Amino acid sequence: MRSCFFNPWVLVSLVLVLPVLLSLRNPRGEPENTITPTTTSFGTVKLANTFPFQFNQRIRDGSNLEYDFYRNTCPQAEDIVRSAVTDIYFDHRDLSPSLLRLFFHDCFIQGCDASLLLEDNGGRNSSSEKQAIPNQTLKGFDKIDQIKEEVEQVCPGVVSCADILALAARDSVLLAGGPFYPVLTGRRDSPQSFFEDATDQIPKPDDNITRTLHLFNLRGFSARETVSLLGGHNIGRIGCDFIQQRLYNFQGTGQPDPSIPLDFLSQMRQNCPDNRSISSSSTDKFATSKPMNVHHHSNKKGMSYAQALSAVSSGASFDTHYYQSLLRGRGLLFADQQLMAEERTARLVSAYASDDGSTFRMDFARVMLKLSNLDVLTGNQGQVRLNCSQLISS
Repeated sequence: MRSCFFNPWVLVSLVLVLPVLLSLRNPRGEPENTITPTTTSFGTVKLANTFPFQFNQRIRDGSNLEYDFYRNTCPQAEDIVRSAVTDIYFDHRDLSPSLLRLFFHDCFIQGCDASLLLEDNGGRNSSSEKQAIPNQTLKGFDKIDQIKEEVEQVCPGVVSCADILALAARDSVLLAGGPFYPVLTGRRDSPQSFFEDATDQIPKPDDNITRTLHLFNLRGFSARETVSLLGGHNIGRIGCDFIQQRLYNFQGTGQPDPSIPLDFLSQMRQNCPDNRSISSSSTDKFATSKPMNVHHHSNKKGMSYAQALSAVSSGASFDTHYYQSLLRGRGLLFADQQLMAEERTARLVSAYASDDGSTFRMDFARVMLKLSNLDVLTGNQGQVRLNCSQLISS
């Protein structure tokens, strides 16, 4: 007869997590399907409660993921990841924007499956996803490898790289002052990478609002979720490589973007002086943080949104200064400032900028939970790699 054993930590975990899940399902304790009007300079914008999220049929929604998936096979897994991320963070404060960007680029192309981490494409002739131009300035691969090694020492061949990346990104956001959001686990690692998709589908710094919304909509994200997710740009720095063309040769005119306020243009040019020796191909990449570990031409200078809003006091690093910057026409990337070019997104920007940041933080937590469940592999799909950069041979 099976003996009964009560683990008090299970009860503690449920007590901690259930309120978060319930608050995400029903923000602010409001009745479901209610509309919360927020008064802004653009009028009244209605921020509807949209959780649980609706996914289009093409996208697997992570319904096979579980809370504490490794509770029997590697119960220490999440603690190991959290401890490793914390240790790395205090030595490398750029960890949070690096892992957030790494996680976004992985999930945006064929889902959160660690395909981005592969060094090769499984013997196929095509290049790996990691080699695509938008991914060449990503940093954090070595940190994920370091965390994976620590997990492997305790639980060899059990915890997927996809889960480690999802957990590490969440923990790093929290360390940077961002909101907590639950991460379900049970992802499997992709047996291939997607070079062409990454090349074509990662948003670019010079995209207009139509293309930005289109790319996010293809993955099931609404305009509100898109504006919220782009708020992740408020941490880290945006490298000059991604700003140069806007400052000195906007759309091939040889002139700066005429929409940039003159005082801000001067400030940006001081931080990013003209350097025509930089390859123009670098402007085709999209950054949410300062480009690092770059092996081609790169301008290591850059700006943060805290600098862009230097005239306004900014509290915690993870606050609303990104949206306040856009309201004043001080977006660093053309694609960011384009959020003000369409009324529905401009109203959302204004709404996020108008309070103490609680609306943005709640929405960001919800959209990160949705992103982390995007098109995942589970069950017998994919594999669990022993080394995140290498496939397991069949």
